[in-house]
Amino acid sequence: MFKQFKSAFIWYHLYKFRKTFILVILLLSIVFFSSFIYSDLVQYLNLRNKLEYLDYLLPIKWFIIFFNIILSSYLIINIFKKEKPNEEKNKKSKKEDEQDTKKIIKNEFSKREEEFLYKKTLKTKADFLTE
Repeated sequence: MFKQFKSAFIWYHLYKFRKTFILVILLLSIVFFSSFIYSDLVQYLNLRNKLEYLDYLLPIKWFIIFFNIILSSYLIINIFKKEKPNEEKNKKSKKEDEQDTKKIIKNEFSKREEEFLYKKTLKTKADFLTE
């Protein structure tokens, strides 16, 4: 039972944050490939006796590695942050939508229709039977 729960938990988060996970995996794979490419380039430059280019190659390699690691960690940290500003924007937009609907209601409907729309308490057959 615990294994099923753990599996469901993992798959839920993988599905929810799949774009971020894919990006992080891509960035980390670039880090590993950069080390392999660097070793090949060093061997190539040694064979060609062009060692003056090694001065530029090493800082580029480490820049790529550090940039990808920092970006990956930033993305992972942002996965677990709460999104409060979006909720506040949604609340504001809901209030504005309600005000807009009230303006539309005032312009289009009669008093009786407005009362019905504001109450919005429709009774089912079960409600009538219980009364």
